[in-house]
Amino acid sequence: MFQKEMNNMSSQSTHQQELNILYQDEWLVVVDKPAGHLVHPASEPQLEDQVVMKILRDQIGVRVNSIHRLDRPTCGVLLFGIEKAVTKALHHDLAQRRIKKEYWAVVEGVAPREWVCEEPIQKEEGAPHREARTEFTRLGQVEQKGVNLSLLRACPHTGRFHQIRRHLLHAGLPIVGDYRYAGIARSEVLSELFGTEKQMLLQAQSIEFVHPHTKETLRVEAPVFKAVTRLFGCVF
Repeated sequence: MFQKEMNNMSSQSTHQQELNILYQDEWLVVVDKPAGHLVHPASEPQLEDQVVMKILRDQIGVRVNSIHRLDRPTCGVLLFGIEKAVTKALHHDLAQRRIKKEYWAVVEGVAPREWVCEEPIQKEEGAPHREARTEFTRLGQVEQKGVNLSLLRACPHTGRFHQIRRHLLHAGLPIVGDYRYAGIARSEVLSELFGTEKQMLLQAQSIEFVHPHTKETLRVEAPVFKAVTRLFGCVF
């Protein structure tokens, strides 16, 4: 049904570069995941794999537990628990949809100002269709080199497989650089045209949650990724 996911990133060194830590205390840590990195080790590990859990563990000197996931080509905020009880509480809050996540995506086409997609999602052929809901808001729109581009904010209310990517495909607004859903040929053309180095232009831009220990509401944001500032500089 869909083209096989590609590892779109340029060849990576086996050298484990340190992660950009956006927030850290003794109970949890939030990092800016680079595109192309895995959150967990793959079922069939490759020598060149860059695994965030391992890099972060070595970087801060303690074991970490992932609270949520990001697709390999997606960059941005990624939350980990350090202390056991806090990790358990964050997993509970995620299941109860109390953790708010906001994504930014660059898509090809002129998007509506705002809309909601509730197209059910099937993880794989033969699997049941499950409810899914994503709210979209257009943050900017430009024409670059004859191509219409829209910058969108996406707020998922469910966490289905490739939810934002598939809801945007359903809307006829594929994400620039999404080799799996936008197609290999078109993704290659746009990568060459805009110099995006085959990166999928989807970023987990922020996460907001109540700290299980301090009870403080935390909102952590990632730096806006370079392609957005370059393509939509007049907007930001």
